[in-house]
Amino acid sequence: MTYQNYSTAQLQAIDAAHHLHPFTDHKELRTSGTRIISRAEGAYVYDIDGRKILDGMAGLWCVNIGYGRNELADAAHAQMTELPYYNSFFRCSTPSPILLAEKLAELAPKHINQVFFGSSGSESNDTALRLARHYWALKGQPEKNRIISREWAYHGSTIAGTSLGGMEAMHGQLYGAVPNIVHVMPPYAYELAEPGESDEAFGLRAARAVEEAILEAGPENVAAFIGEAIMGAGGVKVPPESYWPEIQRICAKYDVLLMLDEVITGFGRTGEWFAAQTMDIHADMITTAKALTSGYLPLSALLVSDRIAEVLVDKGGEFYHGYTYTGHPVACAVALKNLELMEREGLVEKTRTETAPYFAKALSERLSGHEIVGEVRTFGLLAGIEIVKDKKSRERFDDGAACVRDHAIANDIMIRAVGETIILSPPLIWTADIIDQACDRISAALDLATSELGLAQD
Repeated sequence: MTYQNYSTAQLQAIDAAHHLHPFTDHKELRTSGTRIISRAEGAYVYDIDGRKILDGMAGLWCVNIGYGRNELADAAHAQMTELPYYNSFFRCSTPSPILLAEKLAELAPKHINQVFFGSSGSESNDTALRLARHYWALKGQPEKNRIISREWAYHGSTIAGTSLGGMEAMHGQLYGAVPNIVHVMPPYAYELAEPGESDEAFGLRAARAVEEAILEAGPENVAAFIGEAIMGAGGVKVPPESYWPEIQRICAKYDVLLMLDEVITGFGRTGEWFAAQTMDIHADMITTAKALTSGYLPLSALLVSDRIAEVLVDKGGEFYHGYTYTGHPVACAVALKNLELMEREGLVEKTRTETAPYFAKALSERLSGHEIVGEVRTFGLLAGIEIVKDKKSRERFDDGAACVRDHAIANDIMIRAVGETIILSPPLIWTADIIDQACDRISAALDLATSELGLAQD
């Protein structure tokens, strides 16, 4: 029996009875009921009652190539027919992960030529943590195992991913984090810059918080610094241009590995294949997932620099780490086809030269002047919109962003609220017309939220 044999209410009842959702207040959800998305095409998703919703989040930061691409379904079918699964243990491999690793080495920065596959961004960051500590142990420095991260960072929701991340609410439910991980201030100028402090000065100050943490621990005890190129789930926090060059200077000075989380920014979102290329970041490891398959199947890839790979090979010995689905042949076949289509259609270049510039211009012109918008910031096809009660003082509402989000979804655009920030991460296939449509719907949601929150509109 297929889902078409059930009413919406029946499916919602079954969902409430048996399905535990991620990052969810289940008591509240079972009172309100779930929104059931049943199909999608291009830039839109459709709920089970036929309502057409513009997807402003590319699923969950991942459907870069858009929905309904039969080529990816065909690639999965062909691989499933020939070889649906075999593992990467027992000194075995299969063709698709071999070819995908070669392709990723071609697309990545030149000093990166090795790949370790998993199934999620959380797994990719777990692997990076394990590998960073293993690297220093192989070099005879096992005490060099502290990891420096940032407050408000998001690196996944496994125990290691949560520990690496800087989300206090998640830490509160962890009841015992992975040890030797410390967090410093993030490069979030809107909230943390001092009065009159320039972006350049703030970026340097935020970076030097990492240096202070290294010196406090002792450089001989610090394995790595991990950071998202652009903080995504924490509210699309775009660092000042001075931040990453200073981070790299600090990591080089104290011989600390640089782990770059590109689970969100990888595969075209910043106008290059990787934000490392857009922002000129020389990372020792790059964690990726999401858009590697455009979300069509679960797959992650940790990109490993020659510096680390050479030690692994030269020193030898087993690296006791891996997963049943490491290098899954079907997921890797879909990823290869996804990357092929992105190249053939020029989506990365189009994002850099056309879509992202129009996206930035349209959001700034249409939304930044609104009464409850404190700041609109964009980078590539990422946007963060700060919701405020007062522009000058930057006083916040208690639930202003959530109010805007709810009105936006009611107005048929799917966006997300993080704290008091609205965030967008659209598919790379958006056009100027779709961006205009998104601005219309968000602008209307801002007006409705302004009224509901008790502020008079001008």
